[in-house]
Amino acid sequence: MKTKLLFSAFFLLTICFFKAQDDNFYKPSKVFRPIENVTYEDFSLPVQNDTITGIILKPQSKVKATVLFFHGAGGNVSSYMFMTKPLVDKDYQVVMVDFRGYGKSTGKPTHLNVASDGQAFFDAMIKRPDIVGTKIILYGASLGSQVAAHLARNNKDKIAGLVMDGSLSSFTDIAMYYKPEYKEMISKYVISPYAAKEDLQDTEGLPKLFIHSKEDKDVPYEEGFENYSKASLPKEFIAYAGKHLEAMKTDSEKIIMSIEKMIMK
Repeated sequence: MKTKLLFSAFFLLTICFFKAQDDNFYKPSKVFRPIENVTYEDFSLPVQNDTITGIILKPQSKVKATVLFFHGAGGNVSSYMFMTKPLVDKDYQVVMVDFRGYGKSTGKPTHLNVASDGQAFFDAMIKRPDIVGTKIILYGASLGSQVAAHLARNNKDKIAGLVMDGSLSSFTDIAMYYKPEYKEMISKYVISPYAAKEDLQDTEGLPKLFIHSKEDKDVPYEEGFENYSKASLPKEFIAYAGKHLEAMKTDSEKIIMSIEKMIMK
């Protein structure tokens, strides 16, 4: 009897721990920063009993390609304009999405619903008249890299390239990085429902760009490089010096040149 009770208690503890991991990963904000000096359009999309929202940034000249941008764990689409504005200035149309709980989107984010929302978002966007006929680039920033890599694996014949900026190798790996005292428990019982380091192995033929700072304190460089190492060909790696997700501030020309190569193929 005691053994059964102990097992039940441990099982419940594991479930609670697993659920807590989702809660610890996502830090949504409802506070919008001003979106200035760029033309944009709002959009919304129903997903199950909720609604996800976002913005479409429009360049002043003819659209070179469309970038579907998946932001990191904190903030909302308005927090990442510093990463997407350089692309718009170079005539890329950029679609930024807020998953459940972020910005104007309703609901609560989890690993599973964010992935399903990502596919619903992708399916809806590629049917839009202003996107049909343009080449599609997926751009994952930090936590958003998990969704971007998962989408790339499942839709590789529909896109022209994938950018992984400050990417984590898996939810499990980054959890162990932030909670080393629980490393053994996390490694055994917290299983990532999907992981970039696995999805990237099944993207052969799709051009991929990896960007990571050797000084990154938020997502260790080793995780980004592991993604690059395990990814199928073709692929490119840009290392820079600076903080997490700051490459677009210091190396935007190099990054955009690499994206240009993707859409020229």
